[in-house]
Amino acid sequence: MELTALITRTPRTTAAPDGVRRPTRDADGMAVAAFVLGLVGLLVMNVLLGPVAIGLALLALRRGTARRGRALLGLGLGVADLVVLAVLVTADQTWSWSIG
Repeated sequence: MELTALITRTPRTTAAPDGVRRPTRDADGMAVAAFVLGLVGLLVMNVLLGPVAIGLALLALRRGTARRGRALLGLGLGVADLVVLAVLVTADQTWSWSIG
């Protein structure tokens, strides 16, 4: 393998010999990040982390991630973040809520 091939960045998708496009590490990383942000968003900063988790999950699914289940979990957790926020805001009648 040439040195320039090792140094240059790989393209976003790689084509296999059969012509099928393979997902890249970027989409897999987005799926994992969506899952983690959605999970953390259930506890803190759900007004910010929920929409970010939803956006990353949708982007990962669109790019064809190999971690489809994790992206779907991130999407569900992002929606759950916003539902939890709505329930707590409704209960407290304020945007700043706390447990306790």
